[in-house]
Amino acid sequence: MGMTMTQKILAAHAGLDEVTPGQLIKAKLDIVLGNDITTPVAVNEFKKAGFDSVFDKDRVAIVLDHFVPNKDIKAAEQSKTCREFACAHCVSHFYDVGKMGIEHAFLPEQGIVTAGDCIIGADSHTCTYGALGAFSTGVGSTDMAAGMATGIAWFKVPSAIKFNLTGKLPKNCSGKDVILTIIGMIGVDGALYRSMEFAGDGIGELSMDDRFCICNMAIEAGAKNGIFPVDEKTKEYIKGRCEREPVIFEADEDAEYEREIKIDLSKIVPTVACPHLPENTRPASELGDIKIDQVVIGSCTNGRMEDMEAAYNILKGKHIADGIRCIIIPGTMKILRECVERGWYTAFIDAGAVVSTPTCGPCLGGYMGILAAGERCIATTNRNFVGRMGHTESEVYLASPQTAASSALTGYITEYKEV
Repeated sequence: MGMTMTQKILAAHAGLDEVTPGQLIKAKLDIVLGNDITTPVAVNEFKKAGFDSVFDKDRVAIVLDHFVPNKDIKAAEQSKTCREFACAHCVSHFYDVGKMGIEHAFLPEQGIVTAGDCIIGADSHTCTYGALGAFSTGVGSTDMAAGMATGIAWFKVPSAIKFNLTGKLPKNCSGKDVILTIIGMIGVDGALYRSMEFAGDGIGELSMDDRFCICNMAIEAGAKNGIFPVDEKTKEYIKGRCEREPVIFEADEDAEYEREIKIDLSKIVPTVACPHLPENTRPASELGDIKIDQVVIGSCTNGRMEDMEAAYNILKGKHIADGIRCIIIPGTMKILRECVERGWYTAFIDAGAVVSTPTCGPCLGGYMGILAAGERCIATTNRNFVGRMGHTESEVYLASPQTAASSALTGYITEYKEV
């Protein structure tokens, strides 16, 4: 029986010729990831289990990105635990204030992850790295602890859903509109513990930033992982960047999928997920006059260079509407620096926005943009659950950087129309 991309990667890392959906396996790990919230819990479990060393100091990555620079004493203590652990075990991929980024934008940028990898991370959006043709998935802190110590993790091999992409995206749409459309079609549990595998001629029309965004939100459909095939754009992205030699896996022609869903990219429209689930999607043009209080452009979903460029092209020479708080968060220090060098940082400030150091901050209701009761935010983040960004009586609308930036100018949720 043929295997999917995900199944081939898992088989290779388990030392098996083949695997089948539902099979339990032990697989070797290429990278184990944690952040400032999940790593302290993993460190405690690591110590409780009696582990005294990590399996490979070069295969563990700890990125302080959620509450840094530290917002309070608890956040400071959490970061301190991470620093002490990284120092004690000589973790080479440890990234703190001034050197870090939002983890799922940062690891691909730095070449820490690559094609063919098997990756676990104590953060649900670890599935982002499927854009590189890797198997990557989120786990709990206990699994992170075991992974750091042994370099091995248990998996149940997932079945797969094939998304056949055709056509080309309209100029006013991006990968965010694609994944919101898909989640709206299949629901937040439509791919539960399955692999979302993307195929078709339309893939070549998507940028790497589009693909990172799409895989990032695979978890919002309940998926175990999302994954794209490795094409010339992928190879160009990882060329000279990655510290390990990439391994390219391709799905067999006779690979079995639970179902196939066809997506014509040319039919995608600017899409918004309304409160309080990512599946509650509607075209931005159909929302009417929904007044907002805050705009957030950033996060591990949409804090990359193309996202910053989209915001710049819309905001430059203009000014955000009165009463609107617009917060722009570049995903990494490298992206922030490039925004400065290109003059975009100044343009954002002139438009009336504030630009932050890289942080997850407002996405999970941490800091840098908490909502009060009755307030509404349109954000390029990935979740809009009740209370996700603050008060339980606040509302979060998910959208692309184009839609978010356009809304900042009007004070209402506004479809982006390229001029």
